[in-house]
Amino acid sequence: MATQKSKAAAKAPAKSVSKNSSVKKPAAKVPAKAVPAKKAAAPKSAAKAPAKVAAKVPAKAAAKVPPKTVPSKAAQAAPAKSAAAAAASAPATKTPKNYDESQIKHLDALEHIRLRSGMYIGRLGDGSNQNDGIYVLLKEVIDNSIDEFIMGYGKKIDIAVKDNRVKVRDYGRGIPLGKVVDCVSEINTGAKYNDDVFQFSVGMNGVGTKAVNALSSYFRVVSVRDGECAEAIFEKGKLLKQRKGHLKEKQANGTFFEFVPDEEIFGKYSFNMEFVEKRIWNYAYLNEGLTLRLNGQEFKSDNGLFDLLNKEIEDACLYPIGSYVGKHIRFAFTHTNGYGENHFSFVNGQYTADGGTHLNAFKEGFVKGINDFYQESFRAEDVREGMASAVLVKVKDPIFESQTKNKLGNTDIRQWIVEEVKAGLIDWLHHNPQAADKIKEKIQTNEKLRTELSAVKSKAKEAAKKISIRIPKLKDCKFHVSDGAKGENSMIFITEGDSASGTMTHSRDASYQAIFSLRGKPENMYGKKQSDIYKNDELYQLMMALGIETDVANLKYGKIVIATDADNDGYHIRNLVMTFFLGYFEELVTSGRVFILETPLFRVRNKKENIYCYSEDERDKAQAKLGKSAETSRFKGLGEINPTEFRQFIEPETMHLTPVEISQLKMVPKLLGFYMGKNTPERREFIEKHLLSNADIDA
Repeated sequence: MATQKSKAAAKAPAKSVSKNSSVKKPAAKVPAKAVPAKKAAAPKSAAKAPAKVAAKVPAKAAAKVPPKTVPSKAAQAAPAKSAAAAAASAPATKTPKNYDESQIKHLDALEHIRLRSGMYIGRLGDGSNQNDGIYVLLKEVIDNSIDEFIMGYGKKIDIAVKDNRVKVRDYGRGIPLGKVVDCVSEINTGAKYNDDVFQFSVGMNGVGTKAVNALSSYFRVVSVRDGECAEAIFEKGKLLKQRKGHLKEKQANGTFFEFVPDEEIFGKYSFNMEFVEKRIWNYAYLNEGLTLRLNGQEFKSDNGLFDLLNKEIEDACLYPIGSYVGKHIRFAFTHTNGYGENHFSFVNGQYTADGGTHLNAFKEGFVKGINDFYQESFRAEDVREGMASAVLVKVKDPIFESQTKNKLGNTDIRQWIVEEVKAGLIDWLHHNPQAADKIKEKIQTNEKLRTELSAVKSKAKEAAKKISIRIPKLKDCKFHVSDGAKGENSMIFITEGDSASGTMTHSRDASYQAIFSLRGKPENMYGKKQSDIYKNDELYQLMMALGIETDVANLKYGKIVIATDADNDGYHIRNLVMTFFLGYFEELVTSGRVFILETPLFRVRNKKENIYCYSEDERDKAQAKLGKSAETSRFKGLGEINPTEFRQFIEPETMHLTPVEISQLKMVPKLLGFYMGKNTPERREFIEKHLLSNADIDA
């Protein structure tokens, strides 16, 4: 998605292992090992709280978080994990107690949110993944302001994120003064249950700000209505003080929120301002006429989804972007010369990363509209190959698969979406005959390529059958995505060579962790035809292992994890594999399926303790802690780590994964061309500038 460089990136503290999720490192830039980003300047403005009701923040909450250590060139910083600490965290054997009345406990609503936070915000994380909990908290507060705008109140929202403190001020109606405390602390309390007040609500109905309150070490809310105001301050969900009164100076109606996510819940965390800006841009695209200011920077869209798609695709369009605006659905679309499909779907302003019934209905309606207009019977895959779209649907009673709303489940909306998309597309095609010709030409080209590719696929499949019924380099797991809840955490590690895969085979949990071993460096597929990947025996076997040789929708695993050595060859193989995915299966990356496994670079130990370090800085600290007698080892390959040690590096609770993410689709061809294309003078200059000596590489 489109982002801009932040003027107020908060300093990131050193990370710690989150409680309910794998440790996630900052998203890998594509390809890996690109130029480090420059530090952002501090903001000059921030969201202002209503005057005359400001309360001092408790010193404990206002304490600054220590700055993040700078990652080494070999690997990004990650928390050092000692064997002693791991042993200490293991569950102790408890003596059974009698099950009687004394064992029954009652928790109030906010205590339950703190105890079972995953039920309310999905995941915790440390801010290095765009779906981490701290962004969900930010979203829930902003969603309230968006709901006010949707209902016709307030055309601007001020937001500030600095030093892990968030401030949001809207100019809507303001919370009714007598219900300010209840609306942020009592579950199932709010106006979103009343259709006369909120018809197409975005946030968690009756839960959103309560979750933010419960999971914040400091939480403040102020409501302003017609010269009157009410304020409440909480700490970890507990009310510290509240007051009401008259404003001495006139202020616009609205609500102000201020909160600091609790480190007791999230551990050490930091806001990645690129992720924050991405969310703010989404709000702007989905709400034409709304102005959002983040740390003084203005975000506004005049053309909605058209602007979103234009910023994502830009010059890659085969024809001008088409768009449709209806009462309950809006969409924009175009085609590119890329492979696969890319869709950005939203429900009531909520980005649905995993799509759902609304996106499926849109796709169906689009294909029907194309066939009706051209009086043809084109296949769906030919119509949608190379397609990019953005879709917003307004649903009165949305049913999501979880509180975090990644996938819509309403089945009753299909028919009207299909019909409206079909009618809207046909009308646009009639008014844009030149674009209509381009679309037909693209579909016919897709048909031809599919026919040619089908023959290549058949030959590759027959050749694979002659070699073996089973995929030689695959050590599969028991459960897959198709097995439902049992396979939702399934993953496949792509390793280099038998040594690394041997270590992982003895360390893995075979119920949900599979391993595919590459023979060495795969072929660089940049600039090749799609049919060429099916003629490459090793890459075809990789596709078969993943289950995507016929359709990417058949992916067998929840995560694809690239696990290569932390050396030059390992980084090269990592880039070759990412080039393969980005070039031919881009949707696997854009849907958040591809990760990089980070393993320790060093082990520092003495007779009492082992400390595993992911950077030179951690190594130095470990050496200082264990003293001069400590022994330091450098791991140059995964095969050098014995299986007993390696197990902790791929366990869900302690595994370090870096999600592979892209900021804008239009950047993919440029990046691949620069890093994986011809050796241009610009690339030679880049290599010379960033070339590391052997001493640097060996640390």
